[in-house]
Amino acid sequence: MIKHIILFRLKDEVGGASKAENIVKAKALVEGMNGKIPGLIKVELGIDYSATADSVDVALYSELESRAALEVYAQHPVHQAILPFVRSIFEQRHLIDYEV
Repeated sequence: MIKHIILFRLKDEVGGASKAENIVKAKALVEGMNGKIPGLIKVELGIDYSATADSVDVALYSELESRAALEVYAQHPVHQAILPFVRSIFEQRHLIDYEV
């Protein structure tokens, strides 16, 4: 199994929408991928509540069946469709993929 985790710090405002509004939209888009991509076991977007200097705003957590499934996920049209919005709202992104 592959765990695919991305941590994001978001811009305060994009396209007239606040950070909080963009988080709600991003959560719906990300979690809307569940059940639509072969090999994607689950994906969720967690929202930080601690708001410390070391915090990020959101964490994308996903589990995939294999490395090959991660490659399918990365190129899948459902995933590709949400990328323009997600890329537009973040200012920092940190990624880790690991196998268990």
